[in-house]
Amino acid sequence: MNSRFIPVSVALGLALVISGCTLAKVDVNVVSERTSLENQVLGTYNSLSEDMLLVASVRGVAPTGKIDAPPRHTPEQVDAIRAMETIAFHADDVETFKRFGWVGENQEGLLTPFTREPPKVASAELKLFAANYGEAEFQQVVKEVNRSREVLMMRVVQTNENFTIKDLPAIHKVFAKINRQNSAPGSKVQDADGRWRTL
Repeated sequence: MNSRFIPVSVALGLALVISGCTLAKVDVNVVSERTSLENQVLGTYNSLSEDMLLVASVRGVAPTGKIDAPPRHTPEQVDAIRAMETIAFHADDVETFKRFGWVGENQEGLLTPFTREPPKVASAELKLFAANYGEAEFQQVVKEVNRSREVLMMRVVQTNENFTIKDLPAIHKVFAKINRQNSAPGSKVQDADGRWRTL
């Protein structure tokens, strides 16, 4: 027998033996990076977002031509919807503030203002934005966004039967983590130990 065929026949024999073997059942549990609390907070927050979309898409006229009255909402629902609208309205400005280093995401899920300095490296459009944005207007935007975030965090407590007011500090921490993760490189963020860093 040719010596070149021996390694090939040995390899084929091994392949047949191996293919006949069965592997023990292997259970792989992938642990999510999110905690149960984070999943509950995100689920509740997402349902708030869906509620806002439903409110915005309600038809005012029935198929019969009759004008329908808008559905009734609790004051808390109305506050949450307004809070989401406020955050969405100021989103571009807040991102620019972060880019300039004027605000950072703190460990409570809120914005912390810093000293406003003109951007050193920016387009002419961004430099104009910075020059035209007064201190009072800047502080007002930060205040409105923070108030809106607090309303939404409280709404998470109100709409999830698993949460009580005692869970609010933990919910703040979850929002802080989400805000840190969603911040662009160059943004200032506060870690859980209280130290500030730039992403």
